[in-house]
Amino acid sequence: MDLPVKILTVAVAVPVLGAFLVPVAARISSAARNAVALLLGLITLAAAAALSGPALSGQTVDFALYFPLGFDFILRADLLSVFMASVSAFVSSVILVYSIDYISHYEDQTEYYTMVVLFLGSMMGLVFSANLLWMYVFWEITGFCSWRLVGFFRADMDVAKANKTVLVTVFGALCMLVGIVMVYFDAGTLDLRALHGQPISFAAASFILAGILSKSATLPFSTWLPDAGVAPSTVTSLLHAAVLVKIGVYAYARLFCATFAAPDAFANLVLYLAGASALISAGAALVETNIKRIIAYSTISQLAFIFLGLASGSKTAFAGALLYILMHSVAKGGLFLCAGIIEHGTHTKDINKMGGLFRSMPLTGTAFALCALSVMGIPPFGGFFSKFLVFSGAAQNGNLTVLLMFLAGAVMTLLYLVRLFYKVFLGEAAGHDFPKEGSYTMVGCVLALGLVGLALGALIYYPSAYTELTVNALGVNLQ
Repeated sequence: MDLPVKILTVAVAVPVLGAFLVPVAARISSAARNAVALLLGLITLAAAAALSGPALSGQTVDFALYFPLGFDFILRADLLSVFMASVSAFVSSVILVYSIDYISHYEDQTEYYTMVVLFLGSMMGLVFSANLLWMYVFWEITGFCSWRLVGFFRADMDVAKANKTVLVTVFGALCMLVGIVMVYFDAGTLDLRALHGQPISFAAASFILAGILSKSATLPFSTWLPDAGVAPSTVTSLLHAAVLVKIGVYAYARLFCATFAAPDAFANLVLYLAGASALISAGAALVETNIKRIIAYSTISQLAFIFLGLASGSKTAFAGALLYILMHSVAKGGLFLCAGIIEHGTHTKDINKMGGLFRSMPLTGTAFALCALSVMGIPPFGGFFSKFLVFSGAAQNGNLTVLLMFLAGAVMTLLYLVRLFYKVFLGEAAGHDFPKEGSYTMVGCVLALGLVGLALGALIYYPSAYTELTVNALGVNLQ
């Protein structure tokens, strides 16, 4: 086994198996538990990043264990999977650092860290899987982890919201399983390498799409994501920015842009669903008063822009969608972690009970503004370049109706984020005592994410060059 293959196995095995070391470390001390969880996240990040070297040199790294009936356990590291793994591991590691102070006074911390690390491990397993069955297995593990984490506080309402999360996503996953079975009977294999360029029926593609949309909280499966805001802000950041909802857009990119040749009508269906999702969720964000639900609706809307890039059939739009995943993960992770600091300080999620917080929380306000500007797509932030590429690439297919839907969604993004920042940090204080900043660790994490979003814009050549290489290496449906 050569070194790149060893690194690939480490990227998956360390967080998946290492998650079970967290409860063992907790028997020693809480500090040991926290250190083990953070170390597992950092090792995963290092392994994912190390695979970028072979990927950039054009090497595809494979690891396989063979089983009967074609259910082989195959891991494959290429430009697309390494990109997704690195982004997820980076944001997850920042969340783990932030968590040390954020959840220090809550109960069930051992389960929390165990589930977060296992969540990251299931993401690594999914993005590196080159077999549809094993993609599905890791897909379901993420559902279990999200169920436990969304219901972290264990109040009746929290458990009800967690149950809703798992019911919606598992229903979608079962639809996806039906589509996978249809592919198996049609092609006789679940190996994505053998399925490259193969046509897929509209019915099978639609069943798989149901699973993707449920995980990505896209219409008509979007209602569970705002409700998941009952979870700790670190969990919502993990769901929205690092792992859960990004699984859906990754699966779409892997299966329908880089593997199957889907019917043209299928891509049009995705575009219109995404356009409707972008508009409706942005409208909800404009009238919502719960800070975490506003950011959640924003996630639903922004994921639709990623689908626009992926489903347009354009290399430019596809590259923009990959950049969008990176920029959105960093910025939206920062927004949710800022919301955690605000909620801890004000003891409320209602933006009408906030106001004027920039006076006492200038660092958190600055970080929030930096992340919001990237999500809006304001130059020179990284979000501007990703949004520009998605729109310019999508314009090549000439679907004016879809473009107008997303243009309206982009304007609404600007409006609801400006409204949110004004209500929370500017304006008149709503009769509250001014809270202090969060801990140095928590504030440092959100500032780091805000500045990374700005740095990605200033150094856009490097991530854009990576996505351009990815586009050239992948895609049966790209022009």
